[in-house]
Amino acid sequence: MNFEGVHEKTVVIVKPDGVQRGLVGEVIARLERKGLKIVGLKLEYLSEEKLREHYAHHVEKPFYPGLEAFMRSSPVAIICAEGRKAVDAVRLIAGITDASGADAGTIRGDLAMGFANVVHCSDSVETAKAEVSRFFKEEEIFDYSKTEYLHVYMEDERKGVQI
Repeated sequence: MNFEGVHEKTVVIVKPDGVQRGLVGEVIARLERKGLKIVGLKLEYLSEEKLREHYAHHVEKPFYPGLEAFMRSSPVAIICAEGRKAVDAVRLIAGITDASGADAGTIRGDLAMGFANVVHCSDSVETAKAEVSRFFKEEEIFDYSKTEYLHVYMEDERKGVQI
C-alpha cells in the first residue's frame, strides 16, 4: 500500500486540565475519528527548560509564570498524529485558543471555557516538525500500516497527488 501523501506529523498535548479531567481518551478518539493515525503517545512531566523552549515566544510576557506553573502542575499526554494535512486537520478539530469563543463540535468548544483549553496543537507545518523533535525521540515514533487509510483517502491522495 502506498501512503506517501499522508505522512505529515503534528503534535497535540493534552494539557494538565485535560489530563486531570480524564479527557485524554476523548481527545485521542476525536483525532482517530477524523482519520488521523496516532504514531506517538506518552505521559510526561514537562521540565522548566522544555517549557521555556516550547513557549519561547511567551517567556517575557507577564502571564508566562502562571502558564509555566499550570503546565507543570500535572503530567501531560503528548500525542504525535499523522495524516494528510494533519496540522490543519488538528487545528480544525481543536478550535480557537480562547475556548469561550470556540465553535461547538471542537475539542475546546465542547470541553473548555477559557485558556485552560484542554489541548495544545502545532500551528504550522514548520512548528510541527520542531515540536515532534522536541517531544519525541526517533524511536518513540512508530511507522506502521493502517488499512483504514484505504477508506479515509482517495487513491491519488494516498500517493501525494494534489487534488
